[in-house]
Amino acid sequence: MRHIHIIGIGAGNPDHLTMEAVGAIAASDVFFLFDKGEDKSQLTDLRRHLIERHKAGAPYRLVWGESPQWASRESGYGAVVDDLNARKRLLTGDLVDAELKPGQSGAILVWGDPTLYDSTLRIMQAVCRERDDVDYSVIPGISSLQALVARHRIPFNAIGGGVTITPGRGLAALMSQRPETVAVMLDSRDAFQEACGADYVIHYGAYVGLPQEQLFAGPLDALAETIAAYRREARARHGWIMDSYILSRQLTA
Repeated sequence: MRHIHIIGIGAGNPDHLTMEAVGAIAASDVFFLFDKGEDKSQLTDLRRHLIERHKAGAPYRLVWGESPQWASRESGYGAVVDDLNARKRLLTGDLVDAELKPGQSGAILVWGDPTLYDSTLRIMQAVCRERDDVDYSVIPGISSLQALVARHRIPFNAIGGGVTITPGRGLAALMSQRPETVAVMLDSRDAFQEACGADYVIHYGAYVGLPQEQLFAGPLDALAETIAAYRREARARHGWIMDSYILSRQLTA
């Protein structure tokens, strides 16, 4: 059999790595890295640092693949994601077939936690369905949302309350329900502005765990424009942004 470890590596701080993740890295022979371009080289560099640190001089190989790009979204978001994941599945399967030998273990290092808004598990499920000699395991990691609330030193939920987690594109539809606490990821269009005027507090974090980390906390109405301007500037300066935020009707800044 050939085995793949899907390893959550946390939100950016190398010390976020769990002991289980350290053991999985140490046990892996081959690491599959997917190049997303020069703009995101910092993310690749962190992965390489973690591998070098926890292999501790033991032999290993890095296998590189060029991550497929998003196609035109004219056909709709769901269709575009399905197409992207299909191309990732073909790429991953080809790399596993070519580079992972019988009895070896491979690893894919996933930002945050592999189970939350990441397609790696779905892709690996499909790869394994097509091959009877490959299986996989999942090592959880500290998610960006966990890192966010920790950096702000706040609880995730109000006492006895619930938390809704949504991508940015789903926030507008939720606002009519006046949710108590909403955690938002993958917001490409400043969706938090949809909640202005509804007396929410925002706890925002970008690049949490990385040297360029930036936090904002306070009444959403007072901070919405500041955060939107920061996001534009940060995206222009770094070429990418990784951020998340919590909107709450009860937590105080």
